[in-house]
Amino acid sequence: MSSSVVSLLPVRAEPAVPRPVAPGLIEQAPVREHTWYGASGRRYLATVYSLIACPPLPKACFVLVRRDAKGARAALHVGVGRDDAPTVNLARIRQRGAQLGANEVHVYFPADSDAARSLVACDLRAALFGALEPEPLHAAA
Repeated sequence: MSSSVVSLLPVRAEPAVPRPVAPGLIEQAPVREHTWYGASGRRYLATVYSLIACPPLPKACFVLVRRDAKGARAALHVGVGRDDAPTVNLARIRQRGAQLGANEVHVYFPADSDAARSLVACDLRAALFGALEPEPLHAAA
């Protein structure tokens, strides 16, 4: 008689990364990913969503972007989704994006801890210094 060991512990699945959607611009480029470079020289490959079609997001680092009809991108804000509830992160992103006139959200998922996400955000902010919009007195995201 053969025997086998069966684990009763639940299998830990990797967090699901939402699928990218088209930016929804008049002259949209087929790009759904964009690379940002931090002040450290590190590359950050971000998934691109339109502000309106962005799905609820887990804790992640993001760049709010205004993209014009010709495809030129202007970074407006670098932030971090800090809430455990993905819908709360999305609400804050959309609120801040609407305040700034953003039409895209570039999300960097690989940072897996609050410290790592903060480090990514600081690196990107330092690289984009001078290009970002001023922060409000009470930042939403």
